[in-house]
Amino acid sequence: MNLAAATNEHLASISNTLIYSSMAVYTLAFFAYIAEWLFGSRSKVGRTAAALTATAAGGGERRAGAPAVTVKSAGGTAVLERPKVVVRSASGARDVPDGPGAHGGDEQGDLYGRIAISLTVLAFLVELSGVVARAASVERAPWGNMYEFNITFSTVAVGVYLTLLALRKNVRWLGLFLITTVLLDLGLAVTVLYTASDQLVPALHSYWLYIHVSTAIFCGAVFYVGAVATILYLFKDSYENKLESGGTPGRFARSVLERLPASASLDKFAYRVNAAVFPLWTFTIIAGAIWAGDAWGRYWNWDPKETWSFITWIAYACYLHARATAGWKGRKAAYLALIAFGCWLFNYYGVNIFVTGKHSYAGV
Repeated sequence: MNLAAATNEHLASISNTLIYSSMAVYTLAFFAYIAEWLFGSRSKVGRTAAALTATAAGGGERRAGAPAVTVKSAGGTAVLERPKVVVRSASGARDVPDGPGAHGGDEQGDLYGRIAISLTVLAFLVELSGVVARAASVERAPWGNMYEFNITFSTVAVGVYLTLLALRKNVRWLGLFLITTVLLDLGLAVTVLYTASDQLVPALHSYWLYIHVSTAIFCGAVFYVGAVATILYLFKDSYENKLESGGTPGRFARSVLERLPASASLDKFAYRVNAAVFPLWTFTIIAGAIWAGDAWGRYWNWDPKETWSFITWIAYACYLHARATAGWKGRKAAYLALIAFGCWLFNYYGVNIFVTGKHSYAGV
């Protein structure tokens, strides 16, 4: 028995070391992402301004969304040449190409970006090992308290990002923003929210702990990615509006925002990831209700955690409905998406820290 306890403490210590090590590697990745933005070429940006200037110069003669067609002669045969396809904005009023990315199409910037991705993969593997070691130290799922939830959540969030990259999705622009918040999340976990490795109360000894909480963590990670894209959409849309109205954005705004995807691309990306994970969030709530029926004898108790999970579900349902309605595309729907994610964050932090209910098993 004493030997088992010593082994558990040893694994818990290894887990803590791995989490701190992953933070160190994430910090190196953060600086590599910064270098990608700083040293990427600035000579290959300006596509948004060029596109909007060309549209304004055309006097509105060409229909928005219809790229110009040039005709070339090739051996007596007319050949139609279309320019690179650009995406329609949420309002349908302008067509703007995606930016070249953080590296700005520059080899040096791209090199720093690849280094950043490699460091992110390494940090992810180290952090994942820390989560697994934490689980092994207590022989249960590693999300029995807020500390464990935080380290698992950040691991899954980075995993979602790397999966999108592996699927050849152009999301490298997410890297800097993702790693910044992951470091903040882990910093909060190892200081304010840290809880020593321990066993759970009998009510949590259920296979639903693996099903219900794991899906909640995954949904939160995807909602987080959607929220980052939504925030960037609002900045990029304001930038495009300013250019379209003849304004002159600041140098910093031009350097950063010109490299991001067009506002329409960011808007579409946020909508797709939120819509894709929403059914799983619905399942998460249903699974929690079934577990509540087993543990407490009632499927729904209006516990604060249950209530805010349902409020979050309603908020995202409103967003998806509004986003699918033509009059609510763009900024109005984006504000709804951020309100919905705010509800998820309050359910994640606020309910656990400030509200007492049936879910208050392990403090934080």
